[in-house]
Amino acid sequence: MNNIKQEILYKDLNGFPLSSKVEGFEIISEIIEDAQRIIAELNTGYHTKEEVREIFSRLTGEDIDASTWILPPFYTDFGKNIKLGKNVFINHCCEFMDRGGITIEDNCFIGPKVNLITINHDLHPDKRHITTNKKIHIKKNVWIGVGATVMPGVTVNENAIISAGAVVTKDVEANTIVAGVPAKVIKIVPEE
Repeated sequence: MNNIKQEILYKDLNGFPLSSKVEGFEIISEIIEDAQRIIAELNTGYHTKEEVREIFSRLTGEDIDASTWILPPFYTDFGKNIKLGKNVFINHCCEFMDRGGITIEDNCFIGPKVNLITINHDLHPDKRHITTNKKIHIKKNVWIGVGATVMPGVTVNENAIISAGAVVTKDVEANTIVAGVPAKVIKIVPEE
């Protein structure tokens, strides 16, 4: 069973098309169910910053740095593929669908209701049970505005800003500000 677990998790994280009907998919389902139990705990009642980090550490399976601040409620489908740097701020009501992997580097600000989506379904109606994942990478000093959505496979490079409500479907260059649906460069980040 351990080889099946490693293989299915490897395929899921690395973008191989994966059907919910294949042998071993129950391993992914179990991780999803565990994540939902942890999210329910996180989103119920008041928790100190330290308690939130401890619960989030259980969700991701990695220690969350003391400089990181997460405001619940927070939502995810998986949890184990979220990697956070130092001095990250995640505002309330964010949704991280992380089966494809989400990395957020140091000094990033994630606004309220931001969606980071790494998963997509097959377009054909008879194959919609097949999903494909692509990693999202948010590099240092990025600010993502309220209600923005970052789609599968996107890298947001250093110092970039994503405006409120933007839908990011392509990589964002360093030191740029993007806005719109789909997001396009509207400005360059000002230098000091």
